Amino acid sequence: MTRAGLFAGTRMASHMATNWFSSKENRERRHRAMLSRQAEFLVEELGKLKGSVVKIGQVMALYGEHFLPEEVTEALHTLEDQTTSLEWNAIRVVLERELGTARLAELEVDPEPIGAASLGQVHRARRLSDGLELVLKVQYPGVADAIDSDLNAVAQLLRVARLVSIGPEFEDWLEEVRQMMHREVDYRLEAETTERFRQMLLGDERFVVPRVLPEYSTSHLMASTYEPGHSVSSLAVRELPLERRSELGKAALELFLEELFVWGEIQTDPNFGNYRIRIAGEPGCDIEKDQIVLLDFGAVQSYPESFLEPVKRMIAASYEGNREGLIDGGVDLGFMSRDWPEDVLHTFADVCMSVLEPLKSDRSQWPENAVNRQGQYRWKQSDLPSRVARQAARSAISRYFRIPPKEFVFLNRKLIGVYTFISVLCSEFNGEALLRAYLYRGDRNPQG
Repeated sequence: MTRAGLFAGTRMASHMATNWFSSKENRERRHRAMLSRQAEFLVEELGKLKGSVVKIGQVMALYGEHFLPEEVTEALHTLEDQTTSLEWNAIRVVLERELGTARLAELEVDPEPIGAASLGQVHRARRLSDGLELVLKVQYPGVADAIDSDLNAVAQLLRVARLVSIGPEFEDWLEEVRQMMHREVDYRLEAETTERFRQMLLGDERFVVPRVLPEYSTSHLMASTYEPGHSVSSLAVRELPLERRSELGKAALELFLEELFVWGEIQTDPNFGNYRIRIAGEPGCDIEKDQIVLLDFGAVQSYPESFLEPVKRMIAASYEGNREGLIDGGVDLGFMSRDWPEDVLHTFADVCMSVLEPLKSDRSQWPENAVNRQGQYRWKQSDLPSRVARQAARSAISRYFRIPPKEFVFLNRKLIGVYTFISVLCSEFNGEALLRAYLYRGDRNPQG
């Protein structure tokens, strides 16, 4: 990694020296081309490695858009497709070390993994005594111990290659990534979080959370019940009637609102691999309503009320069309300033209000193709995330916009993930009633 960084840094320095004599237009074009080449080279080097290095690259792809050039984040996204599983003999050594020979003998473990990621892989198993089906999430050897050194190495690589602007904001963000990585490899913490979410959702028949089996779980191994289901984008889910797909979309949105407004704990990883759909009426499935199976609680973030309170005020202000209230929330969170030009502040407020488009009573701004014959919002056809991104890019916000709090970045990613989840389901429904129930819970209706 050090060699790769030095090579990339030397190449960038040479490029900057020769590019100095070009015209402004050519300098910009050549610089962006160089950034793309640099990013592809570094991602290729990272892709040769495994464990936390790859995971760090994936996290930076998701949350680094405020620190890294677009070319770099786009290249880092390709790391998500480069994960291969570890051989069974190596995994068996881990299982024997974590469980002991006698405890492991209680299980029949399938040597073929059903999933592999950068930090570990998942194997199905069966308990011999009663036939209980379970899954074992096995952490790769040495991953937890290498996080700090790997993160430092990746950060140094970005610095040497001149792909990141060094400053206190970047360092703070880097520290947040470090803490998040340590949380993700703490399987005991994930087991506790999984059980807490299972208890909170125990009475809601729309959701299924696996039950953790503590007798087969350690800090590097987590065992839970096997919960079958279809992938969100599967043909079986796509062929469900619109009404059922819309109900699943409503459930996903309401779960997010519950996490934000009630629990203060949010699963921030938008990866679709963390969800399955269990379809009612299928052979061997004795449920009356379709269910969302929730997997992987390693990326759950707890938010303090000092952050949540202004966020909730911003959402309420956006719902009510209150620009000034929305701006006040952004100022309180520290990434806006009242001394900005008024048109920039108002544009920022307009962008925020656009994000809540499918959750508002005012439907005058809905695109024509985003409304069905019943007046319901068509989430996929609306193309909302792309429209909001274009609206922000065309404005002057970027010249003033400060790096938002790390909590806001994670929250934003979660919201985009929820919207995308609903879009993939091709759900059609209006979200106003759901949002309103949380905004004014226990309060008098402010609009009468």
